[in-house]
Amino acid sequence: MQRERVADNVYYFQSDSYAQVTAGAVVGPNWAVVIDTLALPEESLQIRDFIEQELKLPIRYVINTHYHADHSWGNCFFPGATVIAHTLCRQQLSTVGQESLIEARKQNPNLRRVKLVLPHLTFEESYLILRVGKKTLTMFPLPGPCIDNIGLLVEEDRVLFAGDAFMPLPYIVDGNIDDMTVSLKKIGKMGLENIVPGHGDIVLRGEIDGSIKDNLSYLSAIRKVVRKASRRKYPNDFLSEFGVEACGKSRVLIGGLAEELHKRNLRALYRQLYGEVPRSSPHDGDYDEDEEEFEEEEE
Repeated sequence: MQRERVADNVYYFQSDSYAQVTAGAVVGPNWAVVIDTLALPEESLQIRDFIEQELKLPIRYVINTHYHADHSWGNCFFPGATVIAHTLCRQQLSTVGQESLIEARKQNPNLRRVKLVLPHLTFEESYLILRVGKKTLTMFPLPGPCIDNIGLLVEEDRVLFAGDAFMPLPYIVDGNIDDMTVSLKKIGKMGLENIVPGHGDIVLRGEIDGSIKDNLSYLSAIRKVVRKASRRKYPNDFLSEFGVEACGKSRVLIGGLAEELHKRNLRALYRQLYGEVPRSSPHDGDYDEDEEEFEEEEE
């Protein structure tokens, strides 16, 4: 696990094991807040040990930016902490999350240590503000990657923990392309110093405008590809011709997962726009309409 200080008393963590997923912490004089929990138990415990043993502070709150496994399943490793999230995060964890954990345990025995802890404190359409020492944390809805995603802004430092609303490659399989577009434009108007994306490296002030423009261009590109595919007899064959680089993004993003995530984006967007999975020609054995449910990989 990588660790970096983003600002005074504000930390960033990145997984070495899974999809460059990130987490964070804001520490005050008497206690700390953890933002997301990473994907694997051992990394969640590394965050806890850093704060409790090195910084010698208790963890009072854990904030989930959304319900996906790599951001919330580590809640159980912070006993005694109050978990905060969007109301929809609690709903998703109690249904989709529980089912996903049961299946994941069959594939990864290490996840038998995980027990879902639902958020104790939730909010919906407005803002939730938390004071940590001299820091003001403002939480607000930031949908797009999923319906429950929130952003967390450290007001004094203008550091945004964006959840999956900001990634090197936008990912809409579990979300909505229009919501993602609105959220990215909102982020661009916030006057930020840094963005901590849900996956990937910290985005610095001088990189923010260009990164947002690139992500918006990518969303526009995949929308155009999907619309063209809809006019073909076998839309999935057409979609398969357009790799991630043809839509303006590098294959190496997110630890080399960009191409696969891009393919899922195209198929998911087709289903979002046209209400059905894209058909493949009879000779195309690469895609089975019943095989993929268009859900987040980690669930």
